[in-house]
Amino acid sequence: MLKIKEYVKVKDLEEAYLLNQKKTACVLGGMVWLKMGNRNISTAIDLSGLDLDMIEETEEEFRIGAMTSLRTLETYKGLDGYTQGAVKKSLRHIVGVQFRNCATVGGSIFGRYGFSDVLTMFLAMDSYVELYKGGIVPLEDFAKKKPDRDILVRVIVKKRPIKTVYLSQRNSSTDFPVLTCCVGLFADGEARAVVGACPQRAGLVQDEQGILKDFCSKDLKAQEQAAVSFAQYAKERVKTGGNMRASKEYRSHLVGVLVKRALLAAGGMDNGN
Repeated sequence: MLKIKEYVKVKDLEEAYLLNQKKTACVLGGMVWLKMGNRNISTAIDLSGLDLDMIEETEEEFRIGAMTSLRTLETYKGLDGYTQGAVKKSLRHIVGVQFRNCATVGGSIFGRYGFSDVLTMFLAMDSYVELYKGGIVPLEDFAKKKPDRDILVRVIVKKRPIKTVYLSQRNSSTDFPVLTCCVGLFADGEARAVVGACPQRAGLVQDEQGILKDFCSKDLKAQEQAAVSFAQYAKERVKTGGNMRASKEYRSHLVGVLVKRALLAAGGMDNGN
C-alpha cells in the first residue's frame, strides 16, 4: 500500500528541489507505477502547476516537459513526422490509452526502467535531459547513472535529419517487452542502435568497428551485409538475462533479429527477415 504523509503542489522548481532532498520524499508523475508498490512517502511533490505538461517545438529542437503525458507524446504530429512514426509505434503497446493519458515522459525517463520503451526510443535520437541543478546532460550519460535527488525538467531532442525505426518483441500486445530495439540513422553518417528490456535498462550498442559508418549511402546489398555483420556484433556485445518473460538465450537471439530488421527497414529494405 502507498502511504503519503504530506502532499505539496509546488510553486517553483527550487521548492521542489529543496523538498526532494529528503530521501523519503517523492516527485509525483502520473503515479501509474508508484501506486502499485508498498512505500511510505513523507512528502509527495506535485509539479503539475509548473507548465511542464507541454511540448515546445522550434526549428532546432523539441522541448518536452517532464509532466507531458505519453498520450500527448504519442499524438504530437511534429515528433511523429520527424521520426517517421517511430515514437507512436514505441508507445502504442504501453497498456492502453487511459494509462498513457496518466503516465508522464519525466517518470518514464527518470525511472530508467529496464522495460522502458520510451528510454529506448529517445536514446536512438540526439536527446538530452535538462535537470534543475545538473543542467543539460546527454541522455546516454544520464541513463547510465543511478537516480539522485535532482529534478528532471524536460527532455530535449535536437532536430538532426534522421531515419528512425522502433521494434519490440512482446509475449502479448500490452505486456512488458521481452526486448526493445531502436535504430537511428543520421544524415551526417552517424548510426545509433539501442537495445533495451534485456532485461536491464536500454543502452547504445557502440559501433567500435565502424560497421555502420555511412550506412544510408551504401547500396542495398552493402546495407544488408553491414546489417548482418552489426546484428552479430550486437548479439555478442549486449548482455542479456532471463526472467519470467524470456530466457537469456532467447533474448540474445532477439538482439540479432531485431537489430538486423531495424537497420534494413531504416535503410530502405522493409523485408529484413
